[in-house]
Amino acid sequence: MNINRLNKPHNAGGIGGIINSIQTLFIAGLRVWTIPIVLMLSMATGFTTFYGLSHFIVSWIALIITVAIQSIIVISSLEIAGIHWKANKFRFFSVLVSLLVAVSASITFSYFKFYEISQKETIQIDRLNKIRSDVNVYLKNVADTKTRVLKQQQEELDKASSNVTQAYFGTHPDAPQTQKNMVGQGPFFRYQKEVFETKKKEAAQVVQNFEKLNQDIRVLQNGLTEWNIKAPDAEDRYRKIVSSLQEVSIKFNQMATNNGVIAPNMPVLMTYSEVVQGITPSFAMWQDFSLFAFLCASMADFFTVFLSYRLEFTAPGPLSEREQELVFECLRQFTEFRINENDELEMVIEKSEIEKARRYSDWSRMFAVGFLLSRGFLRKIDSKSVEFAPNLYPLIAERMSAQLRALKSQQALPAASQQVALEVSDDE
Repeated sequence: MNINRLNKPHNAGGIGGIINSIQTLFIAGLRVWTIPIVLMLSMATGFTTFYGLSHFIVSWIALIITVAIQSIIVISSLEIAGIHWKANKFRFFSVLVSLLVAVSASITFSYFKFYEISQKETIQIDRLNKIRSDVNVYLKNVADTKTRVLKQQQEELDKASSNVTQAYFGTHPDAPQTQKNMVGQGPFFRYQKEVFETKKKEAAQVVQNFEKLNQDIRVLQNGLTEWNIKAPDAEDRYRKIVSSLQEVSIKFNQMATNNGVIAPNMPVLMTYSEVVQGITPSFAMWQDFSLFAFLCASMADFFTVFLSYRLEFTAPGPLSEREQELVFECLRQFTEFRINENDELEMVIEKSEIEKARRYSDWSRMFAVGFLLSRGFLRKIDSKSVEFAPNLYPLIAERMSAQLRALKSQQALPAASQQVALEVSDDE
């Protein structure tokens, strides 16, 4: 038998080592990748915060405040992850208040940018609808006034017709005494007949003018209906709409004046630049609250806080070879284990009665427990017990396997020595 084969060291890596290496690489990659993500999120929320803030104060002051706000968010998130609030409540709440103030300021001013993005088309549509509404209200008033004019013209025409009839039969109150109660077409009749024909021509002319006005109104309404603010020729079309409105107003005002009625006031439309201009951030945006804009502004800050918190709170990485050896030796000092309801190995970390009586110092093993808890290899059940995390089992299994192999090697060494001695004696 070859003694060198028995003394050959076994590979200390194994499955546990491979898993540990993969986990180390994966977690390290996640932690490294989290840092640029946090920085990019901070830059994104910083831009939106600066955009909103710069509309209220000087730009360079807004930039300084924005950098301070984003720095406080990241630093406070990192600090909260490392603070135990029961140990230092004042510090915990002071950091928490700083974080909440910074996040509130960031969301408040970022909201303006997201509001502008999300509500831009809605506001332009509202402006378009307002223009259409103002014009339609004006045209309705024009139609009502036109109805009154036509009604007035018809009443005057009916009265003139009645005067002609009364003049023919001599019953008109203004007829001369010589022509009263005389039937026929006298001078007074011919006068009333002339007045009637004049009124009739005027009424016909008014109707004809209204027909022409209706054509202009139809052109105006068609222009409003077909106008699209996103069309390439939107500005030219809008100018035609304004021109058509002014033409309708001028013609109708003249007709109303000739008929002795008061024309409705023409609405003052916005200029095209006012129609298409952007939104200027103001706190009035909070009155017309947009849930979508608020959620977008909150989402970026939430991700920044969450990733910054996890960056500090999560374990920095799996155990090195020396850390594995230290932890394994310290955990071997515990004696009470069981399988709990989570199907995990549970370990009692409290001193036993004998250890308490002997005033046993468990500093090393408690250090190992705290070390594994902070690195995510143990999970706390209560003040007296902890359970193994799934990533700890392969490491312990590898260590136990290595010990078993070493023990077998030690047991096999004396037998191999005896075999070699017998072979040498036989040769002699």
